[in-house]
Amino acid sequence: MWQQILRVRQRAIWSWDGFAHVYETEGSLKQWLVANAAFAALALALPLSAGERGMLLMGGIIVLAAECMNTAIERVIDDVGTDQRDAAKYAKDCGSAAVAVTAVAVGVAWVSVIVGLIW
Repeated sequence: MWQQILRVRQRAIWSWDGFAHVYETEGSLKQWLVANAAFAALALALPLSAGERGMLLMGGIIVLAAECMNTAIERVIDDVGTDQRDAAKYAKDCGSAAVAVTAVAVGVAWVSVIVGLIW
C-alpha cells in the first residue's frame, strides 16, 4: 500500500518537474497559460451548462498537454543532434502542428458554444 502511494507521489514529482521545465524554457506555454486564464474566466462568467464549461476548460488543458509533448519531441531531437536533418525538421513541425490542431479544436468548441448562446 505505502509503495503504491510512494510511486504515485514520485510520478507527480516527475510530472511537475516536466511541466516546470516546459514553463521555464518555452515562452509559448506561458502564452497558452495566459490565454487559458482569460478563457477560463470567460467560461466561468458565461451562462453555460456544466458540460459546455467542462469541455471548454478541458480543451485549454489539452492544448497545454500538447505543448508539453511538443517540447518533449524537440528535446529528444536536439539531444540526438543539432545538425540539419529533414526527419528532425518534420518531427518538430509535426509536434508544432499537434499544438495548432488542438488549439483549432478548442477554437471550434468556443465558436460552437458562443453561437449556441446567441441563437
